[in-house]
Amino acid sequence: MVAACLFITFAVLLLIGTPIAICLGISSMVAMIVQGAGRPIEVVLGTLPQLVSASTSKFVLLAIPFFILGGNIMEKAGISQKLITLAQACVGHLRGGVAMVCVIVACFFAAISGSGPATVAALGLILIPAMVKVGYSPAFSAALMGAAGAIGVIIPPSITFVVYGSISDTSIGTLFIAGVLPGLLMGLALVLVSLWVGRKSDLEILPKASGAQRWAAFKDAFWGLMMPVIILGGIYGGVFTPTEAAAVSAVYGLLVGAFIYKTIKWKELYQILVDSASTTATVMLITAAASIFAYILTRSRIDVAINEALISATGGNTIIFFLIVNIILLLAGCFLDSTSALYIFVPLFVPVAKVLGIDLVHLGVVMIVNLAIGLVTPPVGVNLYVACGIAKCNLKQISVAVLPLIVAALIVLLLVTYIPAISLVFV
Repeated sequence: MVAACLFITFAVLLLIGTPIAICLGISSMVAMIVQGAGRPIEVVLGTLPQLVSASTSKFVLLAIPFFILGGNIMEKAGISQKLITLAQACVGHLRGGVAMVCVIVACFFAAISGSGPATVAALGLILIPAMVKVGYSPAFSAALMGAAGAIGVIIPPSITFVVYGSISDTSIGTLFIAGVLPGLLMGLALVLVSLWVGRKSDLEILPKASGAQRWAAFKDAFWGLMMPVIILGGIYGGVFTPTEAAAVSAVYGLLVGAFIYKTIKWKELYQILVDSASTTATVMLITAAASIFAYILTRSRIDVAINEALISATGGNTIIFFLIVNIILLLAGCFLDSTSALYIFVPLFVPVAKVLGIDLVHLGVVMIVNLAIGLVTPPVGVNLYVACGIAKCNLKQISVAVLPLIVAALIVLLLVTYIPAISLVFV
């Protein structure tokens, strides 16, 4: 009865377009009221403040607002334009070079922002018009930008890895290391697709940059390129924790933007803080609501029933388990954001993975790659909506254009899923 109320309420709210955090919160409250029928409502819902506080007050989650702040600061510092200039100087003269620039810069910027939609918003305003100018269609340009932006949740430092690590009690630093190669593979797959699509178009070739121009572009982008080096080098070198690294990234970004590039004025800092706080509040609201949803699953022993069903269905076969995980997450990615999906499914998949002897770092990478694909799958592909707004195309056009990119991403997903060494080789 509780399970039916939980899932039916959630599905109805989702179908009528209710924000995902509200869907999770209201469906959880309805299930709690049904579960505590006959008891005073204030007693039944009295545990909500404790649940919300416990889920959002973890030290490791402090990394989220700091990474968001650091990404916003570096975006305002103009680092995106400097990275684009550097990439164009290196590969812009090649056929399909602008598309390659799109993916390469997305990988670099992902290591600064840690967020898919933020990467699309920061880079799309420049790169989508640039791709259209050289001959790519607006729909494919937007689709490629959306798909490239999805790499932001795989390439470290990734906010999504922070959330997974906090739920599964897995080392975030190790997860960051494990995400490097899968993220680069995803980028390579997108480059190959863009080159294949470009063969059918009359693409304009940009002039080849001289050695002096490349060196000037590198020097201009140097301080931005150093940000992921400092963050990841500090984490892997044991200098600071991922949470401390997030704080360092924010301070470093501010110093670079204000004193080196001199593109950030102190009067702009207030708006940067407001924007960062707004984005953080959205993430934490979803975190709080999703944690209540997960609590209901556990309290009603729904998770136990699902775990037993998964173990029975797999018969101890990891291939079948991962097939089930991929199908569920690909479908969930069409409707749920990454944070919500992790809070719902990590508590369900981790116990089964432990029984089957699957490395939780490998499982985390597989889940994150799935959810990255979810950022560009209709009808709730957040990256697609951001890219659509920039390219002035409709969802139908971009949904068709993104199909070959999704196929390429699915091939990478299969490789990451069934070749654990891709994730664990550096761990």
